[in-house]
Amino acid sequence: MKIVYVTGCLGFIGSYVTRECLKKGWLVRGVDKQTYAADPKLLKEFNQYQNFTFEKKDIFDLDHLYDCDYVINTAAESHVGNSIIQSDVFLESNINGVKNILDLIRHKPENTSRRPVLFHFSTDEVYGDIEEGEHVETSSLCPSNPYSASKAAADMLILAWARTYGLEYVIVRPTNNYGIGQYPEKLIPLSVKNLKRNRKIRLHNSGTPVRNWLHVEDTAAAVVQIIESGIVNQVFNIAGGFEQANIDTVKKIIKEYHNNEIRWQECVDFTYSRVGQDIRYALNDDKLRALGWKPRKSFDVEIPKIVQYYKNNFIW
Repeated sequence: MKIVYVTGCLGFIGSYVTRECLKKGWLVRGVDKQTYAADPKLLKEFNQYQNFTFEKKDIFDLDHLYDCDYVINTAAESHVGNSIIQSDVFLESNINGVKNILDLIRHKPENTSRRPVLFHFSTDEVYGDIEEGEHVETSSLCPSNPYSASKAAADMLILAWARTYGLEYVIVRPTNNYGIGQYPEKLIPLSVKNLKRNRKIRLHNSGTPVRNWLHVEDTAAAVVQIIESGIVNQVFNIAGGFEQANIDTVKKIIKEYHNNEIRWQECVDFTYSRVGQDIRYALNDDKLRALGWKPRKSFDVEIPKIVQYYKNNFIW
């Protein structure tokens, strides 16, 4: 049996990771400061498990780390647009919060048990964009906006703490995650919300940016796969191999929402260009696949269910 922390346990990716760990029978201590993007209703589900404990706290304010095997850190400010408007909270959470976790692990006494491994969620955005080919784990970091810069800084802190203090780590860099339960500031749920409100979907840079898409259940499965492998002090890309332009993603959403009864051109607004926009993200995840992981969800199969969910459930 493993004992794990999951920070950001009420967020999108964090909740799926929490659920997967609980199903494995691991003891899970969930930590969440419950920002606007958290879903407090998840506590009703998680509290049904006897192997779950919850702590309402910001990772920056954590002052004690109970004995555990892994600290799985999914807690982060993650919206690029918000980081461009105001970056302070991104620096506090994504950099200083990670430093606090690193120091809590560093100060765990080694004479009683092995210090926990920090399993940290980074992002594909730390590499910056790439017009052709794919980034591998050893590619240089070249972030394009305050959000990705804060995540790259956290990655560097982890590598530095590992070298200086001997901390063990795993860094994962997933691509765009999708699924049910994502807060409607991200492309898919926001598009449905705008359609529900009879508002046009604002597509940056004419919808030309290309993104990899990975179902959040596949991401959670990758976490378990890596932990059960016992591998530490490694970086893993999590991609899944499916990519498309944002305009194509939105066309599929509109088609499902309106049952092909309206032209997609009537539902989009191409007037906005985002500063620091990345043209294309693409990751090579052969390293992860070598452990036996592979994606099991298909975007085109899942998108009708996701659109229907957000069509039936308004989220403030």
